[in-house]
Amino acid sequence: MTNSGRVFRYLLAGAAIAAAIGFSGPARAEVSVNINLGPPPIVVAEPPALVMIPQTQVYFVPDPHIDVFFYGGYWWSPRGERWYRSRAYNGPWGAIERGRVPRAVVYMPRDYRARYERERHIPYGQWKKDRSRWDRENRKSQKRWEKEREKEWKRGEKERRKDDKHGGRDDDRGGDRGGDRGGNHGNRGR
Repeated sequence: MTNSGRVFRYLLAGAAIAAAIGFSGPARAEVSVNINLGPPPIVVAEPPALVMIPQTQVYFVPDPHIDVFFYGGYWWSPRGERWYRSRAYNGPWGAIERGRVPRAVVYMPRDYRARYERERHIPYGQWKKDRSRWDRENRKSQKRWEKEREKEWKRGEKERRKDDKHGGRDDDRGGDRGGDRGGNHGNRGR
């Protein structure tokens, strides 16, 4: 084979390789990982004002975007079907079994924001200073309030089950349900 034949073959092979590389796009590999650990975190960025529910030891944060309560030395927040608890308003928050959530918090009326919106909003610093005195003053009335809310809640659940049997209904409670957007706050994982 002559020298020119060899050169021609090399040129032909080089052109074939260049064409193959030029016409094919770069190979791409893609990896996507999505881990859903539950609802978005509960974020209370600064010390919240609180509203004391009359005749109780339950307080709630009046921010309409989140459902956060204080009772018995803990902060409580329902998120969908789960409950979360924390020692501090800004966390860390941990999931807790529904059975360990105090009745006073579980049986909070669905319309608690509308029902108690005119109660005094207490700045966090004042609340922290006076809370134990207010809790002592409301200790006896707390039990009565808790029993009344439990009865009210059970009547409401009975009506909802009855309505669900008869074709269901839209959630017509009105008002913003805070971080629970779907109105599940009253459901509380039941």
